[in-house]
Amino acid sequence: MTMLLRARRAPRPAATEPARGYWFYLLPGAIGFIAIVIIPFAMNLYFSLTKWSGVGTPEFVGFANYLRLVQDPTFWASFVNSIYFIVAMAIIPTVLGVFIAAVLFDYVAPRFGAKTASFLRATFYLPQILPIAVAGVLWKWMYQPQYGIINTVLENIGLGALRQNWLGDSDIAIYSVMNVLVWLQIGYTVVLFMAGMSRVDPSLYEAAEMDGANWFQRFRTITVTQLRPEIAVVVITTSVAALKVFAPIYVLTKGGPGTATIVPAYFSYSNFFTTTQVGYGAAVASVLALLVTVIAVALLRYQTRNAEGFEK
Repeated sequence: MTMLLRARRAPRPAATEPARGYWFYLLPGAIGFIAIVIIPFAMNLYFSLTKWSGVGTPEFVGFANYLRLVQDPTFWASFVNSIYFIVAMAIIPTVLGVFIAAVLFDYVAPRFGAKTASFLRATFYLPQILPIAVAGVLWKWMYQPQYGIINTVLENIGLGALRQNWLGDSDIAIYSVMNVLVWLQIGYTVVLFMAGMSRVDPSLYEAAEMDGANWFQRFRTITVTQLRPEIAVVVITTSVAALKVFAPIYVLTKGGPGTATIVPAYFSYSNFFTTTQVGYGAAVASVLALLVTVIAVALLRYQTRNAEGFEK
């Protein structure tokens, strides 16, 4: 009996030993997170409560920078513009990405071969691997009002009346930037949605086709429904990216003309390095970080709730 009890109790220390060892492997990541995220964020919060030009000793002013933000029209304009960029980076690419992925996966691949579909998928994804600076310079040249390719083509085909100063007109500049963001983002959504479609049971499409459903009906009832997890992931990641967008604005317009394309990230940057109002720029960055966190958490909770309902 004693030997039997010892045999039963022996595995317990071995089962708990690895669990303790796991914490050691988490240590490098925890140190990196503290050094790269927590400490800089805490310093940014501190500077947001000060008046500082970047040199000398910061002067503590409390919440004066945040009170100034509330009354700053440029600050509110930057967040209004962020809504436009959420449309350009999240909503439009998601809608187009689902449709394009379905066409490539369900129509092009069966009729023209998987290699053709893969080539087209890579073509859509190409803007994702281009450096933002290169893509920005390319589009800035295309938008150039005198010799840019867009206005040149319009002139040559007899539509010269449609020539515009695409990035210099405050009425259309934001839509020109939105066009670039859609072009940059569409490949990301196509690749993710095509990967998601590969896990869908083909028998669902076969059964729907036998019941007389056409392609669009199968797309609406099967593809979109089955891709709900991927759609949620894409909307979350692209919405957060839209709120943090900086490089395309810096390369294309620098927030101009006026404040037509200003965004919170560039507004914070300009206060840091152009006007040397470090405390005010830190306050903008803190509000942006808070907003991104709140939206990300809300979208994640919405995704989790939808995923649970989808599984049921």
